[in-house]
Amino acid sequence: MRAGAGPEFCRRPRGVLRGAALTLVFAGVLGTAAATGSLPRREQARELLPAPAASRATVDRAALARAAAEAVADGKSGKKAAEEFVSRSGDRWGAVYDKHEYAEFEQALDGAYTGVGLSARRTAGDRVEISRVQGGGPAERAGLRPGDLLTAVDGRPVAGLSVSEVVSLLRGEGVSGSAVTLGVERGRASWTQDLRRARLTTQPVTVRRLDDGTVLIRVAAFTKGTGERVRAAVRSAPSGAGVLLDLRGNAGGLLAEAAVAASAFLDGGLVATYDVDGEQRAVYAEGGGDTVRPLVALIDGGTMSAAELLTGALQDRGRAVTVGSRTFGKGSVQMPSTLPDGSVAELTVGHYRTPAGHAVDGRGITPDLTAGDRAEERARTVLSGLGGAS
Repeated sequence: MRAGAGPEFCRRPRGVLRGAALTLVFAGVLGTAAATGSLPRREQARELLPAPAASRATVDRAALARAAAEAVADGKSGKKAAEEFVSRSGDRWGAVYDKHEYAEFEQALDGAYTGVGLSARRTAGDRVEISRVQGGGPAERAGLRPGDLLTAVDGRPVAGLSVSEVVSLLRGEGVSGSAVTLGVERGRASWTQDLRRARLTTQPVTVRRLDDGTVLIRVAAFTKGTGERVRAAVRSAPSGAGVLLDLRGNAGGLLAEAAVAASAFLDGGLVATYDVDGEQRAVYAEGGGDTVRPLVALIDGGTMSAAELLTGALQDRGRAVTVGSRTFGKGSVQMPSTLPDGSVAELTVGHYRTPAGHAVDGRGITPDLTAGDRAEERARTVLSGLGGAS
């Protein structure tokens, strides 16, 4: 299980509820019980990266709005009043954004962010390591590469900071062209690197043909268009070739996109159920997917939210063999509430279940075959046994 890897656009926005250890700038737009699976705009439900333990608390949204309105009427900050209200409620998934933060949140749904183009993770030695460098970004142009260690951001040592805090420093205020200075170590060498942030787009889906004929589809996040990219990759795969669907480190995103991705492998049917204020709803896959091609899904402790629900759908419906380690266990539903000063509160309103009725929140999903460092090798062996390698 990885110790806190996170892409640069998956940061904790400034000013959100501090009770949440991590907040993901993604959203889960959920389907209704109708087969169309679409919610009205005002009922969008957000998925946020989880805190260390699941929370079942929900917030009285009307009371929250009153508290924020009263603060504004008294000349105080409605956002701060909302943060205090949510903190007292015990909703560990709740978050409050100002207008700027929420705009960034929305833009991230399109797979765009402002930063230097790198991902970071915590090493076994408790150092912060660059795990991935985005092609064409400022970090790559400066010669930074995976395995380099970050020691400081703008003079602030990163020792003792969480990865989400480091990522927040890397992003700064999200202004393209703004400067940031990184302290870097590579082997025995150390130096400072001056970079300028840029507007970047993510590559949530990568496809690679392995030497045994297997098609490896890695899905890093469920931003807009991800589901159709997965479907296109499956359609273009050679006949009979098995698919290795890599969801490791996928922190979630738009559940609607995860449902489209499920449609690549299912001929319609249930993907997940959830409740909003006690009302039961459901998300469905579209018909016409490839239900024959051998499929193995790779998962780990970094597989979260929408990625967990895709995993649960494929596992419960017998469509994929899952290999790896237990997923994180984030299965709560958040909805946005606009406050009088224009800030937005994301509040827990319900919880998800897999097609077989298994709760995800706080439990995660156990793979069919547990595997550690050699998970991909084990997955390829399983796929070969299913007839997926040529």
